[in-house]
Amino acid sequence: MKKHIYIAILIVSAFNLSRLNAQQDPQFTQYTYNTMSVNSAYAGTRGHLTVLGLHRSQWVGLEGAPRTQTLSIDSPIGKSRRVGLGLSVVNDEIGPSEEVFMDLNFSYTIPLTESSKVSFGLKGGFRLFSLDFSKGRIRNPDQAFGQVVNNRFLPTAGAGIYFHSKKKYLGVSIPNFFKSDHYNDLKDSLAEERLHIFIIGGWVFDLSENIKFKPAFLVKHVEGAPLSVDLSANFMFLERFRAGVSYRWDDSFSGLVGFQVSKNLLIGYSYDYTTTELQQFTSGSHEITVRFEVFRDKILKSPRFF
Repeated sequence: MKKHIYIAILIVSAFNLSRLNAQQDPQFTQYTYNTMSVNSAYAGTRGHLTVLGLHRSQWVGLEGAPRTQTLSIDSPIGKSRRVGLGLSVVNDEIGPSEEVFMDLNFSYTIPLTESSKVSFGLKGGFRLFSLDFSKGRIRNPDQAFGQVVNNRFLPTAGAGIYFHSKKKYLGVSIPNFFKSDHYNDLKDSLAEERLHIFIIGGWVFDLSENIKFKPAFLVKHVEGAPLSVDLSANFMFLERFRAGVSYRWDDSFSGLVGFQVSKNLLIGYSYDYTTTELQQFTSGSHEITVRFEVFRDKILKSPRFF
């Protein structure tokens, strides 16, 4: 029998209240594929047209648990290929709330050396925020049923910087400078969304001719809350198969796999096993990614590992 998410979160909140309060933006285990959702400066840096779709089902088995879908497209433009443009659409549902994010991303890349570059990014867009407590059971029905929100328009604006080469990358970003209302799953009410700062990085090592190793990390800081840290170790074999493990600090362990079906198509999957008290109620979280790329050159190059 499915357990209701509010009961589970109430139990967990006694152990980890501040951490859950801080996790307001959607989170992804396969963040190395979905970098533009974190940092606008990533747009166009792969050097060709890229289309990415992602679906995440978090805390499977909990009624009303988060479900997130992402669709993004980005590409460099112009003869110099220094300008990148991207569009990102995210649909995020949790309990009685639903948010649709739509952002345009712009980047400009400056070469630093023959092998390294720095990209500066800006993003602008909006969120449509809806809240309807009639979709599920709640703890305070008299108070909560008065809070019905239909497609509230909330502007977004962010910026980022992204250092990168063929083997390594490091980025810092703020996806949204504006503070606005957000659904608080602990109190069944609206809460103010706080400023998020993301730091992302990774380094690719050639262990042999056919094996590459990439340690990577993602750090999220939310004003007034502890750091959220993701650490991962990933391998690529024969430029076709990818496998790795990831750890989200004080939250979960994850396994990741990916397969380069063709030079244009990559399919990735990850599974999260939670280490919090929620493990009593959920079988884990699942995430699947599909990435399609259109290359300018007809000659097949080695696939990039980020």
